[in-house]
Amino acid sequence: MIYVLITLIAVAVVLFVLTFFMNDKFDDLESQFEQFSISTMQDTYQLKKKIKILEEELLAEDMANDIQPQQRMGIKPLLIQKVHALHEQGYSTETIAKQTELNSSDIKAILRNK
Repeated sequence: MIYVLITLIAVAVVLFVLTFFMNDKFDDLESQFEQFSISTMQDTYQLKKKIKILEEELLAEDMANDIQPQQRMGIKPLLIQKVHALHEQGYSTETIAKQTELNSSDIKAILRNK
């Protein structure tokens, strides 16, 4: 019985000492998880930056598109007013076309749509 106890204690001591020298798998798993977590955070940060840049580009394009139609609408009525004024002064459609740099068919269409 004493031999069994001594053997068990010896095996326990040997196993206890071996646990200190063996590579701990939990530490490896923990470090792998940390690396995965860090890389995931970096990826999400980069994606957020790219999304922010794309949103800014889209907003800039939308603002440019909103400004251009307003400018065009401001120009067209002035041109139409000029065509009507020249027509009322008695100018021919060809003369009005030369002065406004439009086609005579465009001038006729403008005059028809009073």
